[in-house]
Amino acid sequence: MSDQLNNLTSPADLKQMDLPQLKQLAAELRETIITTVAKNGGHLGSSLGVVELTIAIHKVFNSPQDRIIWDVGHQAYGHKLLTGRFENFGSLRQLDGVSGFPKRAESEHDAFDVGHSSTSISAALGMSAGIDILKGTEKAIAVIGDGSLTAGMAFEALNHAGHLKKNLIVILNDNEMSISPNVGALSSFLSRKMSSDLFVRFKKETENILNHVPGFGKDLVNLARRAEESLKGFITPGMLFEAFGFDYFGPLDGHNLPELIETLQNVKNINGPVLLHVGTRKGKGYLPAEEDPTTFHGVGPFERETGKVTSAKSGTASYTDVFGQTLVEMARTDERIVAITAAMPAGTGLCDFAEAYPERFFDVGIAEQHAVTFAAGLACRGLRPVVALYSTFLQRAYDNVLHDVCLQNLPVSFALDRGGLVGADGPTHHGVFDLSFLRHIPNLVLMAPRNELELKRAMRTAIDYEGPFAYRYPRGNGEGLALVQPLEPLEIGKGEILREGSDAAIIAVGNMVAEALQAADILAEQGIELLVADARFIKPLDNALVLEIAGRVPLLLTAEENALQGGFGSAVLELLADSGISLPVQRIGISDQFVEQGTQAELRERTGIDAAAIVRRVAAALARNQQTSA
Repeated sequence: MSDQLNNLTSPADLKQMDLPQLKQLAAELRETIITTVAKNGGHLGSSLGVVELTIAIHKVFNSPQDRIIWDVGHQAYGHKLLTGRFENFGSLRQLDGVSGFPKRAESEHDAFDVGHSSTSISAALGMSAGIDILKGTEKAIAVIGDGSLTAGMAFEALNHAGHLKKNLIVILNDNEMSISPNVGALSSFLSRKMSSDLFVRFKKETENILNHVPGFGKDLVNLARRAEESLKGFITPGMLFEAFGFDYFGPLDGHNLPELIETLQNVKNINGPVLLHVGTRKGKGYLPAEEDPTTFHGVGPFERETGKVTSAKSGTASYTDVFGQTLVEMARTDERIVAITAAMPAGTGLCDFAEAYPERFFDVGIAEQHAVTFAAGLACRGLRPVVALYSTFLQRAYDNVLHDVCLQNLPVSFALDRGGLVGADGPTHHGVFDLSFLRHIPNLVLMAPRNELELKRAMRTAIDYEGPFAYRYPRGNGEGLALVQPLEPLEIGKGEILREGSDAAIIAVGNMVAEALQAADILAEQGIELLVADARFIKPLDNALVLEIAGRVPLLLTAEENALQGGFGSAVLELLADSGISLPVQRIGISDQFVEQGTQAELRERTGIDAAAIVRRVAAALARNQQTSA
């Protein structure tokens, strides 16, 4: 079917295509995206919703000379297909394959690396300023969704752009607003005419004439501007963006190719910041995605014909589900518990909580900084807020955690989902830095439970604790353990020896405990007895347990699914150094690198943190020790 895609050598080829060819190309793009995501999983709904918009942008602008920045990058699959990655698109999100997000190292057409939301306007504005400094004529275009526009950073960028008056085009991809047919048609017509070169020149010449009217010129210009703004405000939602200093056009039908192309050609030549408001339908062209945009926002492999997700998960509950169910149970008997998330109630397992306790549930939008400080305010009034975020997204609120929660020693719980390697979403989504950037903050307790039962106990401990408490847990399913009641809180700062051994010892945290136990079984078959301990707490560290173990074995290892720099292993090394203990120590964790995409198992093998790697490290270290002693 892919005749147009097969013949496409670069996005410049679109300039020679007529409308029927472009419509055929849109159908081929949708078919290719659906087929590939059905096999590999990925962000389907967003990419399907912007197919026509993507074609129109590449038809009008000249990539890579003109810089196109896709906010977050969930919607960039069509862009990838139009820019030379059609043949390799079947490797989307796979190990060493095409990334699920724009990456500068992957293609010259990817103007900026993205993965977290709300950065596009800032980046595009920086590029526009750079173009001016270098006396260039190319354009910078930011494509941002209505969800990403809820973040404060986007408004900071809008404010600065309006001040600088640079030639910047912001395309607002709005897939939530419902636009009635009459208003939509009128506003579309108005936007196309008011963005035309003739109208823009007429407007500027009229202002120039009025300004030169003796005595009344400025008043007449202000009156004309207010009349124009009143007309726009009556039939469009653009007054907010006009207040930021943008010329606003829209809303347009984001699936009407002729209107999109005409309007983009017009706004391309307007000087100063422009915002084009485009309405799209998430999942457009694939009925299951249109009817269930939440599931098909980020979806695993599914049956192409039915839309049924064919995830390979086992029958055990995921850590996310255990967290969500446990929080509902705890909230039944503790009215102080409040749940907060940043635009991810489903992703963090809070949908049941939101339904059961709507007055105690807050979705703050894509605004992690606000979520944390909002929680601090709730804690000041005696509540027990639980902030549920993906580990990678808490990075955006570091200052708020430090100053607004920990400095005041407030009882806020941080539930960090997706701690460790997450798989196909790649380097922007791996939660491998949280142990490092959290463990040095005063007053904060930091824990990594080894299984779902320990997660439930961590939650109980956090709610009972009179201060800030963070616990991180991995993506994926638990071990299928019986979840006993009532929940016994943990003794803070207390670890546990799970298996005895005298040849070497490994102290692990989180899901690395299971890898360590598996490695111990393999080593036992080789005649090596490995002591395995679960530290549980990264902070406060169980100093007594670590020192006791260090005094019993000739070799000590630490294991964590986190960056080695400043992580759990570093905490153990610091303790040994401060205690004057000299002992061979091997740290197992993520080396100084950004980890690319792949399955979790593939990435653990590649980064050397799985059971097989532990076995190799122990055997090699013991062999070196024997050679040294000999």
